[in-house]
Amino acid sequence: MKIKTALLGSILATALLAGCQGSSVSDLAMRAEKPLPQKIVAKMQAKGMTRTSPILVRIFKEEGVLEVWKQKNNGKYDQIASYEICKWSGKLGPKYIEGDRQAPEGFYTVRPAQMNPHSNYYLAFNIGFPNAYDRANGRTGQHLMVHGACSSSGCYSMTDEQVAEIYAFGRDAFKGGQREFQIQAFPFRMTAANMTRYKNDPNYSFWKMLKQGYDAFETTKVPPKVDVCEKRYVFNVPTPDGQPLSPTGACPPSVGGEAMSYASYEKTFQTAFSAAQKAPAPSIQGLAEAKLVSAWSAARARGEKVTREPPSLSPASAEKPGAPDIRPATPAIQPTAIATAPQQAAPATPAPQITSVPVPQQNPAEATAVANPQMSSMTIASTVAQNIEQPGPKKPWWKIIGN
Repeated sequence: MKIKTALLGSILATALLAGCQGSSVSDLAMRAEKPLPQKIVAKMQAKGMTRTSPILVRIFKEEGVLEVWKQKNNGKYDQIASYEICKWSGKLGPKYIEGDRQAPEGFYTVRPAQMNPHSNYYLAFNIGFPNAYDRANGRTGQHLMVHGACSSSGCYSMTDEQVAEIYAFGRDAFKGGQREFQIQAFPFRMTAANMTRYKNDPNYSFWKMLKQGYDAFETTKVPPKVDVCEKRYVFNVPTPDGQPLSPTGACPPSVGGEAMSYASYEKTFQTAFSAAQKAPAPSIQGLAEAKLVSAWSAARARGEKVTREPPSLSPASAEKPGAPDIRPATPAIQPTAIATAPQQAAPATPAPQITSVPVPQQNPAEATAVANPQMSSMTIASTVAQNIEQPGPKKPWWKIIGN
C-alpha cells in the first residue's frame, strides 16, 4: 500500500512540475511536429522545391545569420530562409577545448539521431562537434547545439519561433529520405574583402582552409563532399569506393592544397584593399586564450568568485551588431580636400569606426589610391562643413539700434 501511495505521489509531483514548466508530453510532441508556415511552403513551390527535399544550413558569425538552403528540382540549392541568430558565445574563430565558450566553425553533419524534440531549450539539434577534423587536431567539447531559448554557452541560440521552423526543415528533409544534412559554420561571409580585413588574424590559415569549401558551394550551389586528411579539410576529393580519408593520413596526390582556393580571391585582393572597410571583429587568440576561458568556466562552475566576463587576449569590439562589411562608396571629391582633412573628424551620425588594414609594400601612387576610400561620405561631409567659414553670431536688436 505504501509503495502504491509513493508511486501515485511521484506521478502527481511530475504532473505538477510539468504544469509549472508549461511543457507536457503533448506540448513537446506538438513542438516537434509543428508544420512550416504556409508562406514558406508557397515560397518553396515558387522556387521549384518540395517540402521534403534535402536541406543545407549555413551560419555566419559576424553577420549573425543562420541560413537554410533547400534543393530544387534541378539538383541545385537555393536559399529558402534566413534567421537572425539570437545569441552565439565567444568570438570569431574555432572551438579549441571544453569550456572555452567558443561556438564551432567548420563543416558538420546532422543525422536524425541528433535531433532533440525534448530539449530544455524548446527544440534543438546537435551540430556534431567534434568532427573528424576537430578530433584529429585535439579539439574537445560536447553538446554543441542549435537550439531555442535565446541563451548560449558555446551554441548557436535562436528564438523559439525560429528554431521551430529550422527544426521543421530538418525533420521534413529526413522524412523525404535525406540521411544527413550539412552545416557550414563560418566566421563571416568569406569574400575577398573580408579575407583582406582578417589577413593578420591568428586564425587566418584556418579560415583560408574553410574558404575552399565556401568557394566550392558558391560556385556549384551543391554541398561539397567534405573529407579530412593530414589534419585539414579537403573538398570534393575522389576516394576509392567512396570511403572516407584518414584524418591524420596523407592526402591523395589529386589534392591541390590551399593554393587553389587562394588563387580564387587573390585576383581581387588589391581591389579589396582599396575598398572602405570596417574594422575586424575580435577573434580568439588561439589555444592560449581558449585555456584561459576554459579555466574561468571551470572555476565558475565550482562556485568560485570570478570576473563577470571571461578573460580575453584581444580588445573588445567597437562595432555595432549588423554593421556592413563595406561602407558606402566615397563620392568624387578633390584630392586636395581629402589630403587636408583631419583624420579624427567624426561623422554626425554614429557609424562603425574605420581602421587601416595592413597593406603589402606599395608605391606612393597605390598608397594614395588605398587611403582615399577610407573616408566615408559622412566623414567627408563633416570635414568639409568644418572647413567652411561660418557666419558670426547675430547681434541683439538693441545693439543694432545703438550702433
